Amino acid sequence: MKTIYLAGGCFWGLQKFFDQFEGVAATEVGYANGPDQAPSYQDVCRDSGHAETVRVDYDESSMELRELLKLYFMVIDPLSVNQQGHDKGIQYRTGIFYTDESQLPAIREIFVGEERKAGAPLAVLVEPLRNFFPAETYHQKYLDKNPGGYCHIPQHFLNMTKENGGN
Repeated sequence: MKTIYLAGGCFWGLQKFFDQFEGVAATEVGYANGPDQAPSYQDVCRDSGHAETVRVDYDESSMELRELLKLYFMVIDPLSVNQQGHDKGIQYRTGIFYTDESQLPAIREIFVGEERKAGAPLAVLVEPLRNFFPAETYHQKYLDKNPGGYCHIPQHFLNMTKENGGN
């Protein structure tokens, strides 16, 4: 089992998006790469410096990191700074936070390919994970508990595997 931490705007939609894919074993939403102090959601909304992030545990035998990152880039605007959809602020910055340096070649390969495709420097951070604090319980699987909740990711991306008997 491998783990990667992905920041891509509001973590509710990003979690729901990744939960649908075979090979994703578990996800957890939380706050990453801010000060070394566990924030509350209110702290994060008041610019604590943390990014809304999803911890993605994946089985590399059925979901390679390259594949996971290609999916990630499908649902973010990689040129947008501190904003995804209508959500604005430092907590909505995009980033790929890793804990295993052996993941860097795959990260760099996909990043460079996406930068070429965009024709401009990406606003996606690539850096080691400094810290991760799980979000409050009510944020976990939020869109499953609140199907009408706001999400910047278009609905059709949240149901990509349903027709194939996905998760």
